[in-house]
Order: sequence, then C-alpha cells, then structure tokens
Amino acid sequence: MTALPVFRSSRWAPLAALLTASVLLTACGSGDGGSGGASSRPKSGGTLTFAVGSDSGCVDPQQVGSNDTIYSVRQIVDSLTDQDPKTGKIVPWLARSWDINSDATRFTFHLRSGVTFSDGSKLTAQVVKDNFDAVPKLGALGTLAQGYLSGVKSTTAVDPLTVQVTFAQPNAQFLQATSTHSLGIESSASVHRTPQQKCSDGVVGSGPFVMKGYVQNQSITLARRTGYAWGSSLWAKKGEAYLDKLVFKVVPEAGVRAGSLQSGQVDAISSVGRANEAALKGGQVTLARRANPGVVFGLGLNNASPLLKDARVRQALQVAVDRKQIADTVFPTGTRPAGSVLAHTTPDYTDLSTDLSTEPAKAKSLLDQAGWRTGGDGVRTKGGRKLSLTITWFPNAATNQPALELVQQQLKAVGIDVVLKQLPVIQFATTLQAGDFDVVWGNVTRSDPDILRTSFSTRLANFYHLPGSSLDTVLSRQAATTDAAKRAKLVAEAQRLIVQNAYDVPVVELQTQLGVSTKVHDLEFDSGSRIQLHDTWIG
Repeated sequence: MTALPVFRSSRWAPLAALLTASVLLTACGSGDGGSGGASSRPKSGGTLTFAVGSDSGCVDPQQVGSNDTIYSVRQIVDSLTDQDPKTGKIVPWLARSWDINSDATRFTFHLRSGVTFSDGSKLTAQVVKDNFDAVPKLGALGTLAQGYLSGVKSTTAVDPLTVQVTFAQPNAQFLQATSTHSLGIESSASVHRTPQQKCSDGVVGSGPFVMKGYVQNQSITLARRTGYAWGSSLWAKKGEAYLDKLVFKVVPEAGVRAGSLQSGQVDAISSVGRANEAALKGGQVTLARRANPGVVFGLGLNNASPLLKDARVRQALQVAVDRKQIADTVFPTGTRPAGSVLAHTTPDYTDLSTDLSTEPAKAKSLLDQAGWRTGGDGVRTKGGRKLSLTITWFPNAATNQPALELVQQQLKAVGIDVVLKQLPVIQFATTLQAGDFDVVWGNVTRSDPDILRTSFSTRLANFYHLPGSSLDTVLSRQAATTDAAKRAKLVAEAQRLIVQNAYDVPVVELQTQLGVSTKVHDLEFDSGSRIQLHDTWIG
C-alpha cells in the first residue's frame, strides 16, 4: 500500500491531523465490513449480481446522490484521492501526490502517468480542469459536486500531469472532496455532453469497470476494464478487477430481494430491513453493516413555508418525534436514533441528544404558544386554517414509508395533520430545486462535516430556504480553517444552531445493511458506506 504523501508545507500539519484523527467507526455483521471467508485464494472471473431497491434515473456519478445507484456508477470512475474508511486518511489514487499551500487556498495535484479512459483517451491535467470547470454548471443536478467546488477561483493545467485548483477563500474540505464519487473524473468527451445525455447514456471513466447497458428502473450492467492498472492505493489487488461482470437489478420489494438472495438468484442485496434479518441469518448469507456518515435521515423543512416560518412550530415537530421508536421498529438492528443533525460516524460529531428528546407535552405547549388550538377532530387550527403538512418522500429505501407512517402517528398525537406524498426517485433533485414542498424526507452521506454547509448554507443552493443568519458565517469559517481544534468547535456550533433553531428535524441515522452470499469475498464498504468492487471475487 502506498504511503500518504508528505505535505510540502509544515504549516499544513493541522489539516493532516484533521483528516487522520477522526476515525470513522464501523459496525459490521462480518467483522470488518467485508464478506465471505478466507478458505480459498482469490480468483478471477464470474458475474456478481446485485439487487438494489431503486433507480435514480441517472447514471452520471457527478449527478447521482442515491446509494442504490452509487453502488454501480462508483465502479466506472476513479477519483484523484481515496479515503481510508478505517482511519479517515486521504491517500493517493489518480493523483500520486499533492501540495497544499499554508492557508488551504491552492491545491496542486501531481497525476499518475499512463492512465487512460475506456475510450482510449489519456488522463491529463486538462481533463481534470475540464471536469472541475464543468461541475459547478450542473447546479441543482449535481448538488453534492457543486458544493465541493463552491468558491473555486480557477483550475489550471500547469503541465500535462499537474493540475492546480485555487479557491477565493481557504477551503479545508476540498482534499476530502476529491475522494468522493461526486468528483470522479470523466473523459473529456463525457464532460462535453449535456447533463441529460450523461444521465441517460452514462459516462466514460477510467475506472475498473465499464458500463455496457442501462435500462431505467430495470438494470445496470458493467464489464471489467481490460488493462486497468491505476487503482487506489487502498486496494489489495493491483491491476484489473477480479470479476468479469457486474449486474445491478432493480428489485423494489425488500422481501423479494431477500428471497432472491436466499434462492441464489442474486449474490448480494441492498437495504436489508429488520423484517428480513431473521430469515437471512444462519444461511449462506452474511449481513454487513456500517452507519453512514453525513446528515442523518430526517425531515428537511421548507423554512419559508407559511406554517414553518414560526420556530415554535418547527421546534414542536422536533420534540414530538419519537426517534427511538422509529429506529427500533422500522430500521435494521443496531440503527441509532439521531443524536444530532450529523451521524456519529462523521468527524466532529457533537452529541445533542438532550435537545432531541421526545416530549409530546412540550410540543403541545409550543403549539399553544404559537396560537394553534386543537379542533374537534384533534387537528389544530388557527384563523380557520388547519395545521396540516405534506411530507414528500421517495421510494429509494424500504424503510421510508413505514418510518414516515410512524412520524405521521406521532405528529397526529400533538395535533399536527400529516399527508404523505410519494414521488418517483427521479424527481428528487427537481423537487428540491423547485421548492414546492413543506417537508422532504431524506439524508446526505459524506465523510466530512462540511456536508452541513452544502445542505444548510444560504450562500449555496439553500434548498430548505433557511433565513440568513450567523449559521452562514459559522459554516463558512469551518470550511476555511486548517486548524483541527478550531474547526471542531465551529462544526459543533453549526450543529447546535441547526438543532436549536429546528431548521431540520433529525430522526435516525442511516445504517447501510447489505446481504451478501458467502461465496462472495472482499465486498468492502468505502468511507461513505458505499461499496468498492475492484477487490471483490466469487469462489
């Protein structure tokens, strides 16, 4: 394994500590997050068939935010760096090393030579520049990627294998951002296609697998890239992947996915729910678990909505929700109720569970103070208007509907009427962009607390229509500082401001639980609790 490059500025030590000190905790059914045993030596060949619950309607890694689709498209593109899921360290991938100036405004990446895309074109500094110039233009279609490059001043191809990214302000989060699928590097030809073309037809990457077919809401098929020789320094195998082929089948029903795994029709499944755990345990199946870092599953509030402009109503929602009941009833074993807006596996997580306690009496008092009186049907009214909210949700996880049905019951108990509105997964980005919602159910995974800025800063997309406040300053400052201790304090303050103002209602941490046949070996979680299949083999 290649060692972490030495940063050429001794003043960069604080950020190096920031990236390595925050260990991402892992909870896995197979000990280390992998699968299969060690009874035989790895061998090449075979097809891995993976059943997922949904399709986001897009196969461009720079635009995709749904885990079920990320599992497949991640295999197509490489990133400049990678992040060790056990230590949080940033390590080489397409970039063999990098230099960062003392105030984290200039990042210089030295690229590996000999890397090619599956169309035969070469990886050069100009191609990286083309990618980083194009990503901000995706707007709402590439929310995550756009946030990672916000504030970029210029990207320059210094020479054929050296690219320099300069920001207007210090940007401590950027190095970790370069390890994500959202900033996966695509060929020049792909960069120059429209976002819609990339979504429907796929992209050309330099990754260990190549897309061979995509049928929306049915399947994604990938084939091993011949001649691949530039994998992440974290990977055990050098050169090409073991597997010949990957097939991702869309199977929305959790029970059907579990049955398909038990019968051997598929080799792995996503989103194993509590109801299917018992049936899968004890057979030829391993359950692998890992809590996702980032913003937890919760109620994303439209803070500009007439009903939700009042902080007392938002705070009533927050204390009316019984997080433990939802976690214990709906989600896989070991799932934790939210203790903050960030999951506990996120660096600089702050435990705010006392602010997120379940207090129905307090919720009722807050609504009383806000002038909402209980009507004959149990629903509160004010000025002839009912206190009714619509929660928009998307079927990208089997737990979404039952979790929201419990939320609906819990809010009804304090006089809030809730209507559940299901939309196709493909409409997630456009729904946020249009702002035509009261509440949206969702989460965002990232192994860096800067995901708070991406999600809640009014200086970025501001999908949740927060008012401008001191939160913006705190979020900008945490992204700028290279001092680990100062950044931790700022991230803690940001979490407190979001929770105490109830800009969002955190509910439960997303725990990724996969079911994997015991014949599948070394199917590993990456730092974002997605999967990396280069080292995976069947035997």
